[in-house]
Parts: sequence; structure tokens; C-alpha cells
Amino acid sequence: MPAVSIMIKPASMRCNMRCKYCFYHSLSSSRSVADMGLMTRDTAARVISSALELADGDSVYFAFQGGEPLIAGKDFFRYFIDKTKELNSKGSVIYYALQTNGTLVDEEWADIFKSAGFLIGLSLDGDRDGNIYRMDASYAPVFNEVTATADLLTAKGVDFNILTVVTARCAANIERTYRYFKSCGYKYLQFIPCLRPFGDDSDSDMYMTVEQYAQYLIRLFNLYVKDYVDGNYVSIRHFDNAVRLFLGGRPEQCGVGGHCSRQFVIEGNGNVYPCDFYCLDEWLLGNINDTGLKELARCDKAIKFLTRSLKLPDKCASCPYYRVCRGRGCMRSREDRDYCEAYKSFYSKCLPLFRAFIGERNN
Repeated sequence: MPAVSIMIKPASMRCNMRCKYCFYHSLSSSRSVADMGLMTRDTAARVISSALELADGDSVYFAFQGGEPLIAGKDFFRYFIDKTKELNSKGSVIYYALQTNGTLVDEEWADIFKSAGFLIGLSLDGDRDGNIYRMDASYAPVFNEVTATADLLTAKGVDFNILTVVTARCAANIERTYRYFKSCGYKYLQFIPCLRPFGDDSDSDMYMTVEQYAQYLIRLFNLYVKDYVDGNYVSIRHFDNAVRLFLGGRPEQCGVGGHCSRQFVIEGNGNVYPCDFYCLDEWLLGNINDTGLKELARCDKAIKFLTRSLKLPDKCASCPYYRVCRGRGCMRSREDRDYCEAYKSFYSKCLPLFRAFIGERNN
């Protein structure tokens, strides 16, 4: 069976920052209970045992997000790691990942990450000027703290990638941002389009128009291909997955294949949801303390969530780019704004450049 993927929010929506575009703050605020508290050890143990039961010896991915997951504390993570070792009687390969704003990381945290093999996602939107939307609880910039954390993780040998929210402002300056990351030696990048809250159709300098998104894709992909051809490859997750599709492979990133993949998101109190973007009352599957993941995976609501992502607009059937586009990716992004024309513009201009990767077909 496919690897079991579990996203855990051990501190719920709690965060020590006040980023202007934070999607989880707006999402959790629309629930009947916004903050579901810190995860207890009993709930963590239940998460671990249920995930290992579902995996039945296959791999398990535990990814921690928030809010800011480090608010749960070092003792929680030490317990989680030790308990997983204790309960892993069938020898599942365990992968850990954690997304952080980077402001709470110290040497002790870095040692925990290194010893357990964590892959860290570090939120950084570019150089000092590019981080204008990222601020702490007193609305002060955090650029210095985050770049210091990047230096610490590098010194400690902790694997990390950079997570960048692509606002309209970021898109307009994408060459500058990309070159800044290269100058820092950051080789693994994820660019995530900024999403409007559910029900918000406003325009601002945070949200890309169709034309802005098209130009962002075209300009960044040209930089990506040039560096690959020149032997200076920098991984950009979205484009890595687009290349996989072009070469006839399967994407590893959820949504890129044109539909949702099975995963579970577990809130601080044990509530289980089918997706990070849909941790809403209407998509609550159950609670891990009452019902195991095996049963929740088969429940009507979980199946409904997956199957609804399979339905694509009729226009996709006749689109010449469907094979590499697969209906414009993530369902949440599709519900936010119709970027169909942006993808058409991107592929019409950049599809010939994909041939630069033909040599990767058997790699």
C-alpha cells in the first residue's frame, strides 16, 4: 500500500507570529472551536499506534505543522520520537518533517532534528524586503532570526528546504528572490501561491492575478531550466513534479496529479481531517481518541472528499496541455481562483524547455 501520511498540529493554530497572509489563522477562526489546544501524550501515542496499524509495516510520514508546531515543546517531540520507536514493532520506515517559522529554533532543537532525521521546512519569502508580510507578535520583522536559523541548521547538518508564499509582490520580484536564495546556498525551494480565505474574492498586492501568475511561472521556470542546463540545478518542488509528469512519471506532491491524495491531518485535540486546507467543521472525519485511522480512511466523508477532487471542468478533456497540467493542481487552489489561462500561457511558452530534462527519464 502507499506510505501513510500524517500531518500533526501539536500546538493547533497557536503561533508566535502574525503573518499577514496566514491561511490557517483565517481557516481555524471559521470553525466552532478555533484553538484545539496542545496535544497530550496520550493523544500522541494514539496517533502513533493508529498510524503504524494502518501502515502494517509500510512507511509512515509524520509531518508537523501549525500554527507553529515548536510551541508544543521539546519534551513533546522527544516523547513522540521515543514512543514511535517503542511501538514500531513491524519495522516501518519512519520519516519526520516539520514546518517552522524559524524564530524558536536553538541548538537543542537542531540536535533533536538531526538525531531523528527531520526534514525541516523553513518559512522565508526572500531577502529582507521580500519578507514584508512575515512579522512577530509585536509586528516586528523576523528576517534576521530566520536567516540565523538557516545558518544554524546548515552548521548542524540538518536537512531543510525553504518555503516561500508567492504573493503578487513576490511574483513581481521573483528573479530577485530566486537569486537571493541561490546566493545563500539554498538548493531546495518550495513556492506556494498565496490563497485568499474561503469566501474572499478581493484583490490586493498579496494575491496574484491570472496574468501575474502566468508571468511568474514563465520567468521562474526559465531560471530553473537555465541553472539545470548549466549544471547548477536548484530544486523547485512544483517544477520538479511538472517535469516528472512530462517524463511520464508520477508526481510526489499532493494535487499535482490532478486530484487529492489520501492523508490525515490531526489537530491538537485529536480531531482528524482529510487535508490541511480543509480543517473545517464540515470536513471533520472524527477523533483519533475514539476512532482509528483504518476506520476513518473508509468513512463516507473521507471517500467523498477524495472523489470530489476527481471531477475536472469539461474544458480539460480537450486541452492540449492536460497531460502535463492535470487540471491545474490542488483542489483548494482551483477553488480560490481559476488559473487555467495562466497554465495555458505557461505551457505554450515553456513546454519546449521541458525537453532539457529528457535525460532524467530513467533516473
